[in-house]
Amino acid sequence: MAQAAHGDTSTALRFITCGSVDDGKSTLIGRLLVDSKTVLQDQLAGVQRGGETDLALLTDGLSAEREQGITIDVAYRYFSTAKRKFIIGDAPGHEQYTRNMVTAASAADAAVVLVDATKLPWAGEVADGEIVVQDLLPQTRRHTLLCNLLRVQSIVFAVNKLDAMNDAEVAFERISTALIAFAEAAGVQVAAIVPISALKGWNVASRHADWCNYEGPSLLELLEQLPVTEKDEAVPFAFPVQWVEKFSSSADTSQGRRVFWGRVASGHIEPGQRVTVLPSKQTATVAQVLNHVRQPHAVHAGHSAGIVLDRELDVSRGDWLLEPEAFEPVREITATIAWLDDEPLVAGRVYWALQGHRWVKAKVARIIDRVNITTLGSEPATQLEANSIGDVVLSLQQPLAVLPFTRSRALGSLVLVDTATHKTSAAVLVQPSATTN
Repeated sequence: MAQAAHGDTSTALRFITCGSVDDGKSTLIGRLLVDSKTVLQDQLAGVQRGGETDLALLTDGLSAEREQGITIDVAYRYFSTAKRKFIIGDAPGHEQYTRNMVTAASAADAAVVLVDATKLPWAGEVADGEIVVQDLLPQTRRHTLLCNLLRVQSIVFAVNKLDAMNDAEVAFERISTALIAFAEAAGVQVAAIVPISALKGWNVASRHADWCNYEGPSLLELLEQLPVTEKDEAVPFAFPVQWVEKFSSSADTSQGRRVFWGRVASGHIEPGQRVTVLPSKQTATVAQVLNHVRQPHAVHAGHSAGIVLDRELDVSRGDWLLEPEAFEPVREITATIAWLDDEPLVAGRVYWALQGHRWVKAKVARIIDRVNITTLGSEPATQLEANSIGDVVLSLQQPLAVLPFTRSRALGSLVLVDTATHKTSAAVLVQPSATTN
């Protein structure tokens, strides 16, 4: 089991809670908010049920969520300790809301995957026997695989509701063995496995001594140590244009009269750099760079910038400014996709593909295979059903500048959108191989 990697632990950590339905995700976040003293007394008074505090109601904000006792949308909450600030995304556990979980995980630095010990009857067996990895809940496996695919840097398993087990120590040991075997088979690096009781607060904000034979940090202490995801600083400069602003008046003829605003996807930008515009392939020199408060300043990956070129070029929202000759735009890509639509994916269908702010038509040329989340093996497939993970070949109507997702989150990811319903249909992760012009 991997240890937490060294890195930036001073920046706010963005993490999600995920896992199967009723594993205690919302209750865990409620416990973190209460124990970190982020919740006001009047808020606590508003989540009382039968004289008891229902911690899950602190995050379930939709009326349907409160009525059904489930999470549907991703609920974001903010809290801080003396050591760090946190942004939490409470992801839904139902299969039909997997698209919401994927949205939250795509921007997360860490994921806490909850495992409900009470749903695994074999965990309480004292007798020796083979640990069956397949007996882990499907959503536990699916959410872990998705977090790993989406390059969530730190994955933590929190084994919940152990206080309800007859022998918590045996249950934690057996579940940990199954989780480690699953992670090794799936190639997932695990930061830690922590026994918790979200309801009682054991091992959540503070350690619960002499419980489950666990001597590690509490979950909150662990989160304070996890690094944030590094920006794509080592990747060549790439910048998706989001908004074009025209100067009201300009007597300076040494530069263009428009500012191109967006967020630097990779690399950095400063005056004097040469850039190429995609798709027009025209080149220019950067005359001025403005930061998010409109001050002249070099801007690095992950931060907003306004770029002024040395001459007028036809640049619009959706275009990309790229480091010259660093990218070879392609019209066919091989990718791993998480299929999120209710209607199955079949070869031959055409979708809108979104990269940055650029929309192009994409045809599913071929479905290569899909992942069996039970065996973790690849199997032949002619279609991908809802919440399936598989490999496909996409043919693009216009070329895009892409990199493997393992190298760049921004340049290696796309979204497929149904052309008729406008529903988000898939998260697309570009593979390292098989990109052609």
